[in-house]
Amino acid sequence: MSPSPRDWHGRPADEALQHHGIDRQGLSPEEAERRLETYGPNRLPERRGSGPVKRFLLQFHNLLIYVLLLATLVTLALGHWLDSAVIFGVVLINAVVGFVQEGKAEEAMRAIQKMLTLDSRVRRAGQVTSLPAERLVPGDVVLLEAGDRVPADLRLLETRDLRIEEAALTGESLPVDKQTEAVHPEASLGDRSSMAFSGTLVSAGSGCGVVVATGADTELGRISHMLGEVVSLQTPLLADMARFARQLTLIVLGLAVITFTFGVMLRGYAVDDMLLAAVGLAVAAIPEGLPAVLTITLALGVRRMARRRAIVRRLPAVESLGAVTVICSDKTGTLTRNEMTVQQVFTAAQRYRVEGVGYAPQGSIEPQVPSATSDEPSDLLALARAGLLCNSASLRQSDGQWCITGDPTEAALLTLAGKLGLQGEQEAAHLPRVDAIPFSSERRCMASLHHDHGGHALIYLVGAPERLLEVCNRQWQDGSPQPLDPGYWHGVLAEGASQGLRMLGLALRPLGASQHMLSYEDLEGDFVLLGLVGMLDPPRDEAIAAIAQCHSAGVAVKMITGDHAATARAVAARLGLGDGEALTGAELDQLDDAELDARLARTAVFARTSPAHKLRLVQRLQACGARVAMTGDGVNDAPALKRADIGVAMGIKGTEAAKEAAQMVLADDNFATITHAVEEGRTVYDNLKKSILFILPTNAGQALALLAAIALGLTLPITPLQILWVNMITAVTLALALAFEPAEADLMQRPPRDPRTPLLSPRLLLRVLLVAALITAFSLGLFLWAEQAGWSLEASRTLAVNALVACEVGYLFSSRRLNAPARFSWRDNPMVWSMVGLIVLLQLAFTHWSPLQRLFATEALDARAWLACLAAGAAVCALVELEKAVRRRRGRHL
Repeated sequence: MSPSPRDWHGRPADEALQHHGIDRQGLSPEEAERRLETYGPNRLPERRGSGPVKRFLLQFHNLLIYVLLLATLVTLALGHWLDSAVIFGVVLINAVVGFVQEGKAEEAMRAIQKMLTLDSRVRRAGQVTSLPAERLVPGDVVLLEAGDRVPADLRLLETRDLRIEEAALTGESLPVDKQTEAVHPEASLGDRSSMAFSGTLVSAGSGCGVVVATGADTELGRISHMLGEVVSLQTPLLADMARFARQLTLIVLGLAVITFTFGVMLRGYAVDDMLLAAVGLAVAAIPEGLPAVLTITLALGVRRMARRRAIVRRLPAVESLGAVTVICSDKTGTLTRNEMTVQQVFTAAQRYRVEGVGYAPQGSIEPQVPSATSDEPSDLLALARAGLLCNSASLRQSDGQWCITGDPTEAALLTLAGKLGLQGEQEAAHLPRVDAIPFSSERRCMASLHHDHGGHALIYLVGAPERLLEVCNRQWQDGSPQPLDPGYWHGVLAEGASQGLRMLGLALRPLGASQHMLSYEDLEGDFVLLGLVGMLDPPRDEAIAAIAQCHSAGVAVKMITGDHAATARAVAARLGLGDGEALTGAELDQLDDAELDARLARTAVFARTSPAHKLRLVQRLQACGARVAMTGDGVNDAPALKRADIGVAMGIKGTEAAKEAAQMVLADDNFATITHAVEEGRTVYDNLKKSILFILPTNAGQALALLAAIALGLTLPITPLQILWVNMITAVTLALALAFEPAEADLMQRPPRDPRTPLLSPRLLLRVLLVAALITAFSLGLFLWAEQAGWSLEASRTLAVNALVACEVGYLFSSRRLNAPARFSWRDNPMVWSMVGLIVLLQLAFTHWSPLQRLFATEALDARAWLACLAAGAAVCALVELEKAVRRRRGRHL
């Protein structure tokens, strides 16, 4: 059976050559051209997205939008051209905003394609030539050097200290050492050291390999395919609004049909009159201004989030984080700093704890057992000096940030030396470097030769502890070499491994005479072990606090990383994610969906995961009823970012593919910013809920007033035009003030809202009906009172409209808190009183300004009428507050 392109890591290199019918001299040009016709260009397939016209038309594919379009036709049929234009304008603005916000949805595919190198060095017929990457075919022999981007998936044939940066593909935080020997067939993607994958970057060394997969067959191509197949889920808000629109449509149509039937069949009204009445009822019940309030509330949330370093790419995503129940986060660069830091130093006589994180050479070094002297111990200085001089990295400060060039582990040794006050130039002047042997993955160490100005030479050796223990026969202790204690050092290694530390050994070998050349034979023995250092990519301090806040808010946090399980467990423990076992990608593959679902609730750490694992974890969490936010920065995160209820990409270190697949980008790459976004998202949803809870009773009150009048055979207390005035001028203006409400005090102590709870819940519906009944009672009651007092129809209707608006103003102060007592303060939301003042002016103009009197058929009111309106508003506020108090006493919250 022919091997799969994904099986080559577990097969010998020569088998790959035989399978492709070549030797190490490569393909002939003729055979290469034939295979290019067979396999096609080495590029990722482009998927055609929806055209601009289709994407724009899809913005109207929403039931609430259909209802609003129906309202436009209704008002148009009634002859209200201006009102029709206003309603349609709201719909059009929503469509344009959605079209612009979603215009970059297909950019993730193109971002991945940009990762392929423009050209590569290939050996064909024994000749090395440079070719565009897209012309590579399976069987080509590709040469790699430091700085190259791997152009296709390669089975490595030769390696010379080859190290490849695979973080964007696997999440591995450090460059991976490559070799030619086959690995276990079930090895995870990050452990396939015999392979070089398309899109990754060669950080050191050189090598060559045979192309075993191109284009869509590469690991990068598989991610691209997954990304194309992933269906983005509807955001929680849009799902709630769609459900709300269906409910509202059924209610409005039902009321219209009942009104028409009742009037014709039982009251004997003319069909034409009742048709117009039913149309007026529909206009009254439809909240035309709701989309405008929704859009403005979301836009305000976008602006507040931007101030807190969270950039939202799609408006509905603003409140999505407020609804999530699980945040799945990548480790490297998101929860951690992506900066290797020496955490502990182990010498023969002492153990030291190193403070400070990142590459900044700042922080104290404290011994585990306090020393009697304040001077730095000689064993610690000797070890740090070795790490400083046997080093090929560099450390510099740029724009206030410490940056490195070279290997992160070597840079961490420079930082350690800086914390002890050692200066590179001074130490190099005292012990100039004569020769060096770079790091070798075969020998697992690097060495440098130095001499002092007295003619004495020495060798520094830095590498894997196991390797150094093989060549050391002494250890540095009490200022001089002492016999080596292997048992002590193996205990130190076990301790470091239990803490998830990356251990590195440092040693020296004094030479009897001056020497100017360094050979591999010089590294075979007689070394003095200076000690071991334990490194870790440290957690962000703010991430630890943010995770604690997420837990208090009822949001679970799960860490999904490509790193090793021990490292993942150690970081998770420091982050406060528990001390439980990490589930690896290999173990995850052995679980079916039911078994995995059972493990999800108690597992917070997933290690050695591939892009497919991340995507599956997100899908299974969603299948269990969770609303999932996924954070990440690499290409390997893109499919899961797109599938999640909301994807959150890192803005600084994130790849373009990750950013384009996500709905939100963190400008500071800080997990703590997600917590702020959760708070803002919950605030937005609260304010939307308050706005809806405010708008609906107004519309329902108008509808009930019309229904009551029809049922009692009375004159309509409000005309359709006056209804539109209240809907589009007063209700929307006052509801908009609620969008500026600050977060309530207990917002981040509440559990996430139940995804199954509809926006218009039964308890909320009862509040709507109560307020609608109060508004109907006061407005219709004052209308009947005015008629009985002999007022004209116009004056009676003017009183009814102003009473209705006064009830809204009174209810506005109660709506500022869903369950807590009403707020009347100016300071925390000046917009409320500003809008109330504006409404008072508008209603005075509506009542007393002759142009508006003629347009809306109103008449001036006296002081007695205005006092009646004020009393109605105060009564509504008091009665709603009484209902809220009863709810609080019974523990029933909205």
